[in-house]
Amino acid sequence: MFDIGFWELTIIGVVALLVIGPERLPRVARTTGLWLGRARRFVSSVKADIDREIAADELKKALAKQAEATGLYEIVEDTKQTIQNTQDVTSEQPEAENKTVMQKTNDASG
Repeated sequence: MFDIGFWELTIIGVVALLVIGPERLPRVARTTGLWLGRARRFVSSVKADIDREIAADELKKALAKQAEATGLYEIVEDTKQTIQNTQDVTSEQPEAENKTVMQKTNDASG
């Protein structure tokens, strides 16, 4: 945030000591610390709220993409149905061919 080094803090402390005085300086420092703590907590809560909103927005986008993918689901189900129908037809054909072969053998022998 701010780039304040040791010497800058020392100068601020000396000026505060001269302006405020040694009797009131501890009370002012404590009050300043409390306000800074509150400000940091407020900034942290705002950051957390923003992060939650971003996560919720990303979740909404993912759900929207998934809702668009229902067409893909229908294609997969249609393909499954076609495969099942093909399997049913192919399993019926050998039985019909066996009957035809049996009839031809019976006609030839008899």
